[in-house]
Amino acid sequence: MGMNVGPGHSSNEPEVMMDINTTPLIDVMLVLLIMLIITIPAQLHTVNLDMPVSAPPLKKVDPVVVKIEVDARGVVNWNGQPLQSRADLDAHLTQAHAMQPQPELHIKSNGKAKYEVVAGVLASAQRIGLTKLGIVGSEQFVD
Repeated sequence: MGMNVGPGHSSNEPEVMMDINTTPLIDVMLVLLIMLIITIPAQLHTVNLDMPVSAPPLKKVDPVVVKIEVDARGVVNWNGQPLQSRADLDAHLTQAHAMQPQPELHIKSNGKAKYEVVAGVLASAQRIGLTKLGIVGSEQFVD
């Protein structure tokens, strides 16, 4: 193991320092960092959106419900009133189509009714242009 005690020759002059002085560099970096922090805009935690302004919602109107029932004999009932013929059914459906808003048709058939009669009611409603159809009471056909 060796040990450096000093220069080999005895001289009263100090030795030249070979290291760079980093103190001014650190000062300059700190000044630049502070300037960067000051110039960055403040971060907002909100998002600015231009939302459209609308009118208050209209009062909800309950739709008119028309109950069409087909009994076991194949007679079509319009809100409890029996209809005489297919032309009578078409006339009622045409009146319903002209109503605004269009009424909902709730079609209920007996388990013993002929499919032909129920399919005819559905076909007439579709042909005339009624779109709000519903078949109710189908839980009786589960068994």
